[in-house]
Amino acid sequence: MKIMVTGSNGLLGQKLIHQLANRPDVTLLATARGNNRLKQQTGYTYSPLDITDGQAVLALCQSWQPDAIIHTAAMTQVDDCEDQQAACWELNVTAVDHLIRAAEAVNAHLVHLSTDFIFDGAAGPYDETATPNPLSFYGKSKLAAEKLLLESSISYSIIRTVLVYGVAEDMSRSNIVLWAKGALEKGQPLRIVSDQFRTPTLAEDLAQGCILAAMKRAQGIYNISGKDQMSVLELVKRVAKYFDLPTDQISEVSTDTLNQRARRPLVTGFILDKARRDLGYEPHTFEEGIALVISQTAQ
Repeated sequence: MKIMVTGSNGLLGQKLIHQLANRPDVTLLATARGNNRLKQQTGYTYSPLDITDGQAVLALCQSWQPDAIIHTAAMTQVDDCEDQQAACWELNVTAVDHLIRAAEAVNAHLVHLSTDFIFDGAAGPYDETATPNPLSFYGKSKLAAEKLLLESSISYSIIRTVLVYGVAEDMSRSNIVLWAKGALEKGQPLRIVSDQFRTPTLAEDLAQGCILAAMKRAQGIYNISGKDQMSVLELVKRVAKYFDLPTDQISEVSTDTLNQRARRPLVTGFILDKARRDLGYEPHTFEEGIALVISQTAQ
């Protein structure tokens, strides 16, 4: 099977390359803007690609003829999307339209990443049939991309996920587990929200869910996240407990005290029954995820 990955320099993209490279049943094409930043350079082909350039996307797909495209590239910083709406729309919506057209031209299955931020957080955790109501421009852009797929004639999987964490090479952004561990170890004062609930997702689990959807050409919407719903406050306290770190520097705050530019949904998280049944997806527990993250940072 020929699989093309967009955003291969990102956290999820890197995990996909690691899981798919050197598989005997997969011929793999990694794409991202600029140079390949992965240490592993074997088991796949790399091609620079600007996914906002529709002609370049179509040309690469026509020359390479993928059976499946796993589309991970996106603008995901929620406040940046609020401030830079044109750039957000180009990357999160227009680029998806380019990929749909290219997938249609080569009969490829398109696996598209979406988010819990398409919901307002009033009634989480959510299943795949819940009614979206995004609060932020980021959420609106991701919902608009979903609608493009729903209205298209191509074969597609929409993979919705939540608060992804993991270890990536050569990335400036940390993840919430390592950030919490580092801050707790330094004894820094931490103001942590207690009214936002999520199902944190290990990047390896998300990659596995995407691969399962691609291999099965699973049609429709699938929730792929962690299985443990918790508040962000509980998440930080569970990190502290795992490493036997003091929690007296943690102060509990509510979302409305943070003055964030984009509104966040309060209670999200996903019900995973459909992905378990149709894809055979089974995520790690949160503590298993912490253990994996720490084992990778020690390497």
